[in-house]
Formats: sequence, C-alpha cells, structure tokens
Amino acid sequence: MSIDSVNPATGETVARYEETTPGEVTSILESAERACAAWRRTSFEQRAALMRRAGTVLRQREDEYAALMATEMGKPLPQGRAEVEKCAWVCEYYAEEAERFLAPEEVTTDASRSFVTFQPLGVVLAVMPWNFPLWQVFRFAVPALMAGNAAVLKHSSNVMGCALAIESVFHDAGIPRDLFRTLVVGSSRVSSLIAAPQVKAVTLTGSTPAGKAVAAAAGAVLKKTVLELGGSDPYVILEDADLEGAAETCVNSRLINSGQSCIAAKRFVVLESVRRRFEELYVQKMRAKRMGDPFEEGVDVGPQARRDLRDELHRQVTESVSRGAKVLLGAEVPAGSGAFYPPTVLTDVVPGMPAYEEELFGPVAAIIGVRDEADAIRVANDTSFGLGAAVFTQDVARGERIAAGELEAGSCFVNAFVKSDPRLPFGGIKESGYGRELSIFGIREFVNIKTVYVK
Repeated sequence: MSIDSVNPATGETVARYEETTPGEVTSILESAERACAAWRRTSFEQRAALMRRAGTVLRQREDEYAALMATEMGKPLPQGRAEVEKCAWVCEYYAEEAERFLAPEEVTTDASRSFVTFQPLGVVLAVMPWNFPLWQVFRFAVPALMAGNAAVLKHSSNVMGCALAIESVFHDAGIPRDLFRTLVVGSSRVSSLIAAPQVKAVTLTGSTPAGKAVAAAAGAVLKKTVLELGGSDPYVILEDADLEGAAETCVNSRLINSGQSCIAAKRFVVLESVRRRFEELYVQKMRAKRMGDPFEEGVDVGPQARRDLRDELHRQVTESVSRGAKVLLGAEVPAGSGAFYPPTVLTDVVPGMPAYEEELFGPVAAIIGVRDEADAIRVANDTSFGLGAAVFTQDVARGERIAAGELEAGSCFVNAFVKSDPRLPFGGIKESGYGRELSIFGIREFVNIKTVYVK
C-alpha cells in the first residue's frame, strides 16, 4: 500500500510513499530499543554536540524545508522559514539546558543520602499532526533524545515528505540512525504501535477524538502519555483595551498558519461598550490580508491543508449563520481546485452555534458580545477546551489577575497572542489534553523520576 502527498493549492498528487510493512515496523522498533540502550549511557556533552549540529543542518536547509511545507500542507513560505528557525532554536535550547534540567536533586531525609534522579524510559512513540509538520516533531523529539530516549515518529499521512526530512536532519547531524526513525503508516495502525512491547510511552498532538483514542489504547497497556489536543482559544477584549493594537494582534493570531493552529485565537469575547469599534478595526485588518499561492511572497493566507477540512470549516460557518450569526467578512468558498477559504468574520455568535461550541480550524473569527468583565470570564471559560487564552487591557495588573487566576487554560497571555516558546511549558487542560511539552517540565515527562535512598 502507499500514501499520497497532495498539494492543497492545486489538488495535484506530488509524491507517493510506500507504507512501512508490519515486519519492517517490528525491526525498526527492536533496533530503536537496542540503540537506546547505548544512547542512554552517552554524556550530555555528546548529545548536545549532535543536537547543535541538527540545528545547523536545519538552518542550512531552511528554504528547502519551507518549500516542502508549502507543497505538502500549504504553509506560506515566510511562515515555513520561521518554523524551521524555531526548530533550530529548540535544538540549541535543550543542548544548553538538558543537563541542568535532569541533574540529580538532593533531598534531606533520615538517610545518609537520598536524591532524585531522572532516567530515560526507552522508545517513545510520537503521533504528530500536519499543521506544524516540523515544529510539532522537534519540540517532542529534541527533549526526548536529550533525556536519553529513542524516538519513533508516526506523522500525518499528508506530510510524509516532511516526516522523512526530519529523519534526515537527525541522521545527517550524526545522531545514531536507529535512535530516530519515521514510520510511513496510516492512522489505523497506531493502536498496534502503542501495544508494541518496545514502546514505553506515547505523545500525541492532534484532535480531541484522536487524543481519546490514543489515551484509551495506551491506558489498556499502562503506558505514559502526553496529549496536546484541540483548542477554542478565547481572547477577552476589555473596555479599557488599546483597540487598535488588540485588533492587530487578534487578526495576526487568528491567521497563524492560515488559521490552522490549536493555539490560534478563535473566539473574541468583547465587551459591548467597545464591540462595534473592535469589529470595525478587526474587519478592516482581516480584509487587508492576502490569500493566495503559498509560494508567492506577500501571501498571508494559503490554502487549507485538505479539501475535506476546508469543506468542514465551511459547514461550521454556514450552520452558525443559519442559527443567527452575522457575516461581516468572507464566508464564501472561492472557485477553483485548491482548498482555499477566505479570512472570515462572524459576529452575534451565541451558544448553540458551531462557531461558539466547536474548534474552527481555519481563518474564521467568532465575535461574542458580553456585558462586563465577569460575563467575559464566564463566556471565555464556557468551553470544553483549555489550551490557550488571552486578555487585552491597559491595566496590566488587571490583566495579570485575570490571566493567572480566572481564565481556564494551560497558557494565558496579556496583551499578546498565545504562542509556544522552548523556555515555557506548553499544554492544556480539560479536552485540550494533559501533560506538558517544552521547558524543564517537557523534558521531565518521558523520564523515570527515580528516588534513590542510601542508608
């Protein structure tokens, strides 16, 4: 069997990849387990040197990989280059910090010595999505490898070229071949991969239904999981916000990766006293964004990654409109073979509409009017998701209070759009998943936190 890569801007099949057979999968997992047994005994200095080299390889191939992402999932070239650079950064960050993050910690007890040490688990399976096809993998793989684990990747079927390119980065940097491998397999084979005795832990970034399926499969065999799932991120616009700056930031957040980001702003919760002005500014700035071929410089919004995803997004929009939402911009499927969807703004969004209840994974903004701060916080938290949130106010102390104590999400920003950063933990609560990636918390997810007690 084979897996096809389809250019979402043209609908053309650009590559075909033969699936990894079950026998080949077993061989790869067994080799990864053996490689890990040797790798865990290497020094942090040795690992760091190779990881810095991986960062160098990424920067050398920045244009090549940006073009590959544009071809496979429609990411505009400047955004692709930025993604490659961020991957290089996470390589360098953990090369610098991993040893400190995993240093033994002394604990005073009645023993002559007691301490906590952090030991690798073994082979970690990653099930990764297409929307940030390099970054999602590197932010898991780099700390996992630096901690002494092996990594096996099951990537999304529409970005297999990116999946194999990632493998080449690590191999060309000098990291042992069997320590990081890509499996060319479809989603139907994930459960069997999780059950494989060589796999000790699983991480998934993807939809909430996919996360529940992986959690169930991993739970059945008692394997550790980290899940980073969907989001319907609320951005609260208070009456004292800098509306011009807030509108600019909110538009940029909504259109990250052509709107296909779990932490992109999706629901804009705006106090009624400033809603009309915010809407004017927001629509003006959304209208100025250019949709088109991701290979053309100056394009802000490329195609959606697949036609079925575009069609589902349009269903959510049309159903919301049928239930009373008002269209301020967009909402029409353009003619042509590509999977394009225009920047769209809906207002008068209320409970019961897909734009209120569901994740809109594309360039569609939902504006929700509220009475006051308390009502804004209630609406912001009125969601099954809990990945990211933001609040806009010129009273910074007020913003910090709301972000730290009121908004229910794993990352809450004040006067800025939510983004991941190697130095900060990243992850969600509720149906946005559990566990953390990045920072000291991310590298400690896939280790045995071991107590050592010496009498």
